Amino acid sequence: MLRILIVDDEPPARRRLRKLLEPLRASGRVAAIEEAADGVEALEKLQQQTFDLLLLDVRMPELDGFEVLERIDPNRRPFVVFTTAYDDYALKAFEAHAIDYLLKPINQERLLEAVARVEQLQTTAQLREQEERLSRLLDWLESQQQQAAPAPGPATSYLEQLSVSYRDRILIIPVTRLVSAEIHDGITRLYVLEEEPGAPPRLRQHVVSYTLDQLEARLNPHDFMRVHRSAIVQLRHIRELIPWFSGRYKLKLTGDHEVIASRERSKLLKERLVL
Repeated sequence: MLRILIVDDEPPARRRLRKLLEPLRASGRVAAIEEAADGVEALEKLQQQTFDLLLLDVRMPELDGFEVLERIDPNRRPFVVFTTAYDDYALKAFEAHAIDYLLKPINQERLLEAVARVEQLQTTAQLREQEERLSRLLDWLESQQQQAAPAPGPATSYLEQLSVSYRDRILIIPVTRLVSAEIHDGITRLYVLEEEPGAPPRLRQHVVSYTLDQLEARLNPHDFMRVHRSAIVQLRHIRELIPWFSGRYKLKLTGDHEVIASRERSKLLKERLVL
């Protein structure tokens, strides 16, 4: 019997999927149906429980479906079926890489077909084949992002400090304290080291208005590296490189913050760090 996790930020969408799956639960083909309202909650549940099928929405705040996919521990990754409203870009990506998807509003017949395929494909070899397809999908998305982004022009000088709004004031932050800059759901966030004597390192998060491309052009490339389409890290704040799946690395940074590097950027990172 299958254990299924529904990941969608819209309650009506989660309710509809649960209702469509209910006959399978009643007949004994599905053992449990769990829900997550966003990517962060989904990752927490995937760490705590084992699932056979992940019904994963593409467009969500904070972490979209692709970012969730990158962060799932490879040893706990279930079969994945994406759910999406009509999105030509995503559909072409799925079809080109043989990734299963369901188009919203979801049809019960298509959903039952997807579940039946998962019931037939629960072997180690088929999970490995899915992982390879998902890895190619993520690499393709990374390459498309890089092609679409305008090449940053040469900076006349590199930033030594950043100004960020904080409550009713503006903080001036030395770039040496910038651990990473990341974009989630179109919002750029800075993760900044807060130094307190005698206390363990911790990070404060700041939302800023500029893009990662703009920031990358003004940060010294000897100190910073774009490790993913959605993340820049400061090299001095990398504490560990943990092998992830398909040649990727999970970077453990100062303050126990974690970032997943893309496969291509993982290779470049190893060269930069002379590994």
